[in-house]
Amino acid sequence: MADLEKLPVTVVTGFLGSGKTTLISHLMQNPGGKRLAVVVNEFGDVGVDGEILKGCAIPDCPAENIMELANGCICCTVADDFIPTIEALMALDPRPEHILIETSGLALPKPLLKAFDWPDIRSKITVDGVIALADAEAVAAGRFAPNVAAVDAQRLADDSIDHETPLSEVFEDQISCADIILLTKPDLAGPDGVAAAKEIIAAEAPRPLPVVEVAEGVVDPRVILGLEAAAEDDMDARPSHHDAPHDHDHDDFESVVIDLPDVANPEELVARIEELANSQNILRVKGYANVTGKPMRLLVQAVGARVRHQYDRAWKADEPRKGRLVVIAEHDDISADAIRAVLTPEPAVAE
Repeated sequence: MADLEKLPVTVVTGFLGSGKTTLISHLMQNPGGKRLAVVVNEFGDVGVDGEILKGCAIPDCPAENIMELANGCICCTVADDFIPTIEALMALDPRPEHILIETSGLALPKPLLKAFDWPDIRSKITVDGVIALADAEAVAAGRFAPNVAAVDAQRLADDSIDHETPLSEVFEDQISCADIILLTKPDLAGPDGVAAAKEIIAAEAPRPLPVVEVAEGVVDPRVILGLEAAAEDDMDARPSHHDAPHDHDHDDFESVVIDLPDVANPEELVARIEELANSQNILRVKGYANVTGKPMRLLVQAVGARVRHQYDRAWKADEPRKGRLVVIAEHDDISADAIRAVLTPEPAVAE
């Protein structure tokens, strides 16, 4: 049983594009009677997720209860960023009753749990639970969770094979650290895909884990809040590829920020992002665009070549109407010049 005097914190982890922001937006709108606060840990220089969530603020989770950490992963900036942020949230009046932490899609959750062991905050907060989101379609396709048995067989046959990729390690670490798995976008995966994804997750999990199908982030808060897992005291049950000291960095990934010119036709921007994903092996694109003649800001989010876009809100009078995108890829696959060439092509010169 968690210490009722401690403020409960739920860590929301999951791979790029798995639906973490959508889930937290839903929880903010449907908090189950709890007064929430949110910490968003971005990867990259533009706080896109924080802006999205602030647009969803309501009295039970006002904008001042939403804080961003964009200077690196939480576990690497504990003293400088994480502890002051938690203390600032706890000092709010009224005080939040539950904190949600949205990790970067590239974050390993176990080092984050270790951050909760710092004396300055250990007596004040407890990890109520770790929620891992997994994209059913992507998992079923084997993009983030390879066949471990087949890979092990290859390794036994040839010691020179690199049997793990950074993406698979991130996915496996997130599953291993979780208290519950939310299988997102089941409609895109279909029944067979959902069944395949559940089999893969069960094979990767170090212990039996509940798996709940969730579409568009809609889940009863009673399912994922109030787990009382005290995960900071349960580290041994959450194995990681990166349990060795100091074996944690993000050098395998890189982000590029692109300033977008005004867009005349959103479909043309979608086509360019699809081309980019296919030609440059891009993992994730997220950000905003200014569409000529439209008063609303265009929100753009892509996982690989799957692009979603919608007008999310009107441009504010005091903000520049300009587009910016964050593009994330594995380190060896990213070229800022090539990305800019696709996303911001030179206009054709009339002859």
